Amino acid sequence: MTSRAQHVAKWAILALLVVVVAQVTFFQASPHVRGPAPVLALTDLRGTKVDLSAYRGKAVAVNFWASWCEPCRAELPDLVQVREDHKSDCFEMLGVAVNSGETADVAAFAQKHGITYPVLLDDDATSERWHVEGLPTTFLIDPKGNVTFSYSGALSRGRLERELKPLIPPRVGAGC
Repeated sequence: MTSRAQHVAKWAILALLVVVVAQVTFFQASPHVRGPAPVLALTDLRGTKVDLSAYRGKAVAVNFWASWCEPCRAELPDLVQVREDHKSDCFEMLGVAVNSGETADVAAFAQKHGITYPVLLDDDATSERWHVEGLPTTFLIDPKGNVTFSYSGALSRGRLERELKPLIPPRVGAGC
């Protein structure tokens, strides 16, 4: 390869890298949904219908994930820990399993990875309604039912805690 060809190749690779970094940055920070949360009414691993609207008055994290997704598996310990740290607060974490197999497969995966929060089975229409374009994707819902934050990619515990803290309302007596 000539010196000129090597120079052009280096610039082409650099340009491609800049485009990839810009897309990843934009994709992670771009809002998927803002305002009132879309409908989310799915079946959990026990066959019970779970409706997001039942959690009004609480802050809710909705995490779309898949068992075959490596970044999803990487963030699970942080999600589980955040849920455990706030389970007595006015907060709930809902996991939505996307294209992860049969209910028994998802249940086995959840048990193996110590998921302690409700796991719901996506019906494809829900992830589309929420504009989930990649996995994992996490949405934070305020106590009034509005999406206030969304993130595509593995979400760190620190970032989740920072975004979540102002959303969790104080307990009032035994309720939220």
